[in-house]
Amino acid sequence: MAGSAADVARVATAEVGYHEGKSGGHWNNKQKYSGAVPGLEWSDYQAWCCTFTTWVFQTAGMPRGSYPVTASCAMATTWWKQQNRWSEYPAIGAQVMFGPGGGSHTGVVIAYDATTITTIEGNTNTSGSAEGDGVYRKVRQRRDAYVYGYGYPAYPGGIVSADPSWKSPTIPNPPSEEDTDMGPIDVWAYHGKLGGKPDPRDAYAYLRDTEAAVKRLEARVKELESHPLTDAQVASIAQAVATHPALAAAIANTLAARLKD
Repeated sequence: MAGSAADVARVATAEVGYHEGKSGGHWNNKQKYSGAVPGLEWSDYQAWCCTFTTWVFQTAGMPRGSYPVTASCAMATTWWKQQNRWSEYPAIGAQVMFGPGGGSHTGVVIAYDATTITTIEGNTNTSGSAEGDGVYRKVRQRRDAYVYGYGYPAYPGGIVSADPSWKSPTIPNPPSEEDTDMGPIDVWAYHGKLGGKPDPRDAYAYLRDTEAAVKRLEARVKELESHPLTDAQVASIAQAVATHPALAAAIANTLAARLKD
């Protein structure tokens, strides 16, 4: 693996459903991740949410030194801040830290929107406990006081972030079949709506479709240059694309440029 945000999300998501061991009828924190991370072998039978995120970054192919290798959430939080890779905004592939000072619990962000973050977390349960029994996919409120902040790995292609101070990465080329075969949870999930219903396309397909739609529009505008649109026609177009904000903006920009000419 190349150590991208997509790789991190893929590795983390594949672990959903894994459970720690039991002894005497109780969960005992015995898990496979501690023994697989050099330097963290001692942490078996201990709280393992941070060990899990370390294992995810390692397994996804990220180089040592680009993420904290620790079983401690508090130490991981400190490390991200020391590396100037810390933000109060979510990002795809970021390590989210929970609780006072970020020392209570952690997970990996695989998606976010205006109000929620979708995470993969180890050592939690259906209620979102910091001392659980396995790996779960969780949807949490972004503005919950329990969410302390986020550590941003230095991914080669950049990081998709809600933080306005972070430069957005260059949109990569359309993915291969292997890249897009990520199951129902996709790191590039678009979470938009189409005709009032959830849009199943990922961001790559959305951008491709948007670009194609704009090109078709440009060709149509050229055909209609000698036939100016009426106010009613403009209103009809605006209403038709109102459910697609990004497409609507692209169309508006194209029309404005053509009308200015």
